Amino acid sequence: MLTKRIIPCLDIKDGKTVKGVNFVELRDAGDPVELAKIYSNEGADELVFLDITATVEKRKTLIELVEKVAAQINIPFTVGGGISSVEDVSALLNAGADKVSINSSAVKRPELINELSEEFGSQCIVVAVDTRYINGEHIVHVRGGRTPTELRTIQWLHECQERGAGEILLTSMDHDGTKNGFAIELTKEVSQSLNIPVIASGGAGKEEHFIDLFKQNAADAALAASIFHFKEISIPHLKQHLQDNDVEMRIL
Repeated sequence: MLTKRIIPCLDIKDGKTVKGVNFVELRDAGDPVELAKIYSNEGADELVFLDITATVEKRKTLIELVEKVAAQINIPFTVGGGISSVEDVSALLNAGADKVSINSSAVKRPELINELSEEFGSQCIVVAVDTRYINGEHIVHVRGGRTPTELRTIQWLHECQERGAGEILLTSMDHDGTKNGFAIELTKEVSQSLNIPVIASGGAGKEEHFIDLFKQNAADAALAASIFHFKEISIPHLKQHLQDNDVEMRIL
């Protein structure tokens, strides 16, 4: 059995880690380099770094900050935000990223997934999808969750897989920041219909939420932000608790 993964997420705005609720009302959550170092030392399985305004502000992810974070950690490191070309990915991988996450740019031009997968290998291409339940359907949103598209979430995820995505980062905007639990029903449906790993994001508030997610085999990994940033849950304690509840974990 593959071990499940716990992934802290650093949402970056203007060089600072921020966190909000349902993608708005952002507040400062600390220095990303320091947080990254702490999480790596505590036994996080991976780290995700998302420059959440890069797409909106039409600027590239902060390469210098990526280099600083990469120098402090020894775990796989995924970077996203404003990535729209092979050159962007090459620069980030050279700066120390192990994987890249694309979102709005993939929706705008789906061929980008093929191009990046062919150039760098599917193992380092993560497609992030922000989804919201509207009028009885799960709808893909872009531009940091600001703009709904006409894409149905499940259909889009299948296209992403076919085009060469190596992993899906699925964020439920309805659950994001609420701390009421992951969108297990949707995430499970996605996981069971795809052949690539799925990271669940949005809604983690307590350790039982992670147990519920993994016990139902709804995802391969769980991503969370504020509960780690504000020390509501520690990664070592969470992973031990999961292990004690028969969820396979990598323990330091």
